[in-house]
Amino acid sequence: MPHSLFIADLHLCEEEPAITAGFLAFLKRDARQAEALYILGDLFEAWIGDDDPAPLHAEIAAELRTLTRSGTPCYFIHGNRDFLVGKRFAQSCGMTLLPEEKRLELYGKRILIMHGDTLCTDDKGYQRFRHRVHQPWLQTLFLALPLFIRKHIAARMRAGSKQANSSKDMTIMDVNADAVKQAMSRHHVRCLIHGHTHRPAVHPLTINGESAERLVLGAWHTQGSMIRVSENETVLIFFPF
Repeated sequence: MPHSLFIADLHLCEEEPAITAGFLAFLKRDARQAEALYILGDLFEAWIGDDDPAPLHAEIAAELRTLTRSGTPCYFIHGNRDFLVGKRFAQSCGMTLLPEEKRLELYGKRILIMHGDTLCTDDKGYQRFRHRVHQPWLQTLFLALPLFIRKHIAARMRAGSKQANSSKDMTIMDVNADAVKQAMSRHHVRCLIHGHTHRPAVHPLTINGESAERLVLGAWHTQGSMIRVSENETVLIFFPF
């Protein structure tokens, strides 16, 4: 049956080869059978520029390029970890960059997709940080720095983020219900798919008196997570690496 697949929050890095192997197997197995693959952010644990010569990045680009050349298009929405992924890397993968919110028309369904961090509006500190680092002038300045300085800055930022999150109430790092309903109403959809929170689930909703649902992708810590959308179903699936 024709279907499309959605994934997010793999956080690929050299230190987690099992996750990389699981993703490469997924590309050869599940993704090849899909009409399209949508990656909803945080494919990588960190991204400091398309000029980073890390072997992992070249390996992932080559496998995604093989997928897209085989006839399965790949689409990418930036996450909070890899928001600096640019056109150069996307072209090397053969994938298409999408805006942070995208409404799809699939199999007779209207679906809103996003990474999900913009829905966490109760986390005021994170939203302020996000606003700063998404300033084009700051990104241009950062990308002009030597690679070793960018690596140092990124490492310090990740350490600071982990420390800050460890002291936060878990509830404020989840999505805000009103933000969810506002986004879905703005795009006139009854289905939302996102990642970011690492809290995989299917949440039934009521929006303007109509039934709706929010599907949350899981992070690839110990197993894979994907959402499959077809004419007959929209389902969250877990699978071993």
